[in-house]
Amino acid sequence: MLIREAVAEDWPRIWPFWHRIVAAAETYAWDPDTSEEDARALWMSPAKRVFVAEDDTGSVVGSAYVTPNYGGPAAHVANAGFMVDPDRAGQGIGRALAEHVLTAAKAAGYRSMVFNAVVETNPAVALWTSLGFTVLGTVPRAYEHPRHGPVGLHIMYKSLS
Repeated sequence: MLIREAVAEDWPRIWPFWHRIVAAAETYAWDPDTSEEDARALWMSPAKRVFVAEDDTGSVVGSAYVTPNYGGPAAHVANAGFMVDPDRAGQGIGRALAEHVLTAAKAAGYRSMVFNAVVETNPAVALWTSLGFTVLGTVPRAYEHPRHGPVGLHIMYKSLS
């Protein structure tokens, strides 16, 4: 698997799984009806450093970004987002992207990373925990999950120093 910086031409290969994941409304606190134009602006924003994971055939199977979570005196705190093609789940793509983004964030001078709204039923919670993230708190019943009903949103944190 190759993980590299994304280029604008990667978006048409990210959009199908991005849309599928967000439309399912199980893991992201983004509008399930987000248009492709708005999704591209959100994911591929110039403020973000975006990566893609390609399999050995050159297919884009995942994407991630790192960006400042805050500005000014707190700009050393990173935020990140991750998407893996659901058809490729369980193949280590998410872990590889996460390790890559954590390394890139640390190299860029970020001292910590925070996730603001991790749906508590998201299977990725186990991945983040295994990579050293801790749950700082949970906003109870903050997310209307289509299968589980109201569930919490975790705020997760990891020091990079």
